[in-house]
Amino acid sequence: MDEIIVFQQAGSGEVKISGIRQYGSGLVISRVFDLPAHLPDFIDNPADYFRKDFSGDLVLSFLRHPDLLDHLAGLCREKNIPLIASGRKNEAAITPFTCCSLGRLPGLGLYGEQFGIPEYEVEVRENKIWGMAVRRGASCGASWELIPRILGLSTEMALESIAREAQYLCAADPSNFDPLSGKSALHVAGKVHEKALRLALERLK
Repeated sequence: MDEIIVFQQAGSGEVKISGIRQYGSGLVISRVFDLPAHLPDFIDNPADYFRKDFSGDLVLSFLRHPDLLDHLAGLCREKNIPLIASGRKNEAAITPFTCCSLGRLPGLGLYGEQFGIPEYEVEVRENKIWGMAVRRGASCGASWELIPRILGLSTEMALESIAREAQYLCAADPSNFDPLSGKSALHVAGKVHEKALRLALERLK
């Protein structure tokens, strides 16, 4: 059983926590630290907001304040615990643009095997999607929850629809744009799910 520690602000990680608990296997979220949402723009002593008595196999951060994330990254480095902070910028953390764009990286245990860039297995009959199974998916649960909306569609219609359905369910902040690519978190979520279905269909040929 892999232990996950979560740091969030005012419930900012609750959707991901729920998804991990519902769709994960062999994972336990052993502690959740919920910090305040309304904080000064600059925090002189971020250590005042943290307890150091945590341990686990992986830390997930949904902290929005950069000073808090910087301090947490230092704590995780001291404890030699991997830290994932999706959608954030921090050199000491693993920072995929979205939870569903996390690659298969070493050292992330069962979480890394089950959550990240989606992977599907599909069953097709008469050019329609009759079955879909998630091999790996988004921690928000969207990869699983969109399946009923895809079943029964033609393969062509499914490929046209899956990105949109993933975006409807995505928990990411729609205002989170990458200034270099101009892409939003919702755009990325849609694209990785479309690619996952396309790859699953290609494996059937």
